[in-house]
Amino acid sequence: MTSMPSSTTVLIVGAGPAGLAAALSLLHHGFRNFVVVDAVEQGENTSRALVIHAATLEALDTIDCGEEIAAKGTKARSINIGNRSSKLFSANFSSLDKDTRHPYALIIPQILTEHILGEKFKNYGVTVHRPCKVASLKMNENDSDLTDVIFEDGKTIAAKYVIGADGARSVVRQMAGIGFTDPKTGEKGDRVTNLAQMVVADIVYEGRDNSDLEFLGTMSPESFFLSIPMPNSFNDFLAKNGQEVKGQICRMGAGVPLVEGEIPHSPSKEYLQNLADRFGPITLSSDASVNPSSRSVRIKEVIWTTRYRTHSAIADKVFTRLGTEELQGATVAADDSIMKRGGIILLIGDAAHINSPAGGQGMNLGIRDGIFLGDALIKHINAAASQPSSIDADYILHEFAEERHGRALEVIAFSGNLVSLFGMQDKKISWLFPISATTVRDWVMWLSGKLGFMRARVAWGMSALRRR
Repeated sequence: MTSMPSSTTVLIVGAGPAGLAAALSLLHHGFRNFVVVDAVEQGENTSRALVIHAATLEALDTIDCGEEIAAKGTKARSINIGNRSSKLFSANFSSLDKDTRHPYALIIPQILTEHILGEKFKNYGVTVHRPCKVASLKMNENDSDLTDVIFEDGKTIAAKYVIGADGARSVVRQMAGIGFTDPKTGEKGDRVTNLAQMVVADIVYEGRDNSDLEFLGTMSPESFFLSIPMPNSFNDFLAKNGQEVKGQICRMGAGVPLVEGEIPHSPSKEYLQNLADRFGPITLSSDASVNPSSRSVRIKEVIWTTRYRTHSAIADKVFTRLGTEELQGATVAADDSIMKRGGIILLIGDAAHINSPAGGQGMNLGIRDGIFLGDALIKHINAAASQPSSIDADYILHEFAEERHGRALEVIAFSGNLVSLFGMQDKKISWLFPISATTVRDWVMWLSGKLGFMRARVAWGMSALRRR
């Protein structure tokens, strides 16, 4: 691995999908004066995010990555939602064929997306420097337009632009003193639903014909259950990395009622089976007397699990200049001209925003952040080169920041609405109408599922073509 230089124009902190997308966008523009670092020795070998939508694929097309990623995934033309015994609604992605060359939701594990982006990155002859964990930021003593980034091992690199793509616990964001709160409540959490806490796992079923597996969400009065068949390319990827899995891998996810306590750190196969039997469609039940196939469908193997609390948050700003007054614990500079200067800090991906997983929007938004930031950076670099002061060109980054902040708010609202719908708790509407809210929800969804324009409208909303 090449040694890390002492200075660069652009430093990208984080080599996940957002950081790699930003780097590839810069490379696509012919710009190579940047460094990418990541805190871990190697990228995670787990699936995590699972869906790439049309707007993101179109953005990936602009950096010549869309086709390669699409070829490794499964193109889902519909996403089905139902209750435990029947299908109620199907989002029709084929209806997008007049709006995009990608009229589908692409099912592909995040690790495969990262791998493809990483290989593309390597083909340019560029390296991710690992492990390099950021410890602090400070203004460069000799040039106030530069930021010194200090790593835990004591190494320092000076950069004109520092891009924080280092996740929800972003060190770059924290060191820049940028707040990160729920846009609706000002706190770190959403209103309580049946999806307040979730468990997600990659599993293999036994006792079921894999040919009829589909992208299916199941609503019940106590939870929401998700089952998604993964592409065979995931089996191939795992095998190449020393983990051979025989059989169709599926993603399952389930909301766990808060009254049942905290989800175990490493949920067992029995724990997951219990959730599938209680909240999943009866076609996945291990009880043969309940399952319409009269067969017992059981979880045979658990490949990976995680748990989390669903919440949303957004950075107060995604663009700032790191002046002495912004450094945590620093003294405010007396010279106002100095206060207006400083190295440029930009946030993308989870460092800038997080939202509930409903609708599969988070990683998508982060990838688009990175690609569009590459465009904005090139414009700013070129404009700054012809301006008396680089600050005069900052309107370019302000426009980028305002647009991405707005997009993040839209995604947070969209995914929040889906959580409220799918995770609706089983309560009576009112004493005047003693009927369950979940029953009314199911009726409305069943009726909407009969209307073609509603099925197309939901697909349009999930595709993010309106809020790229």
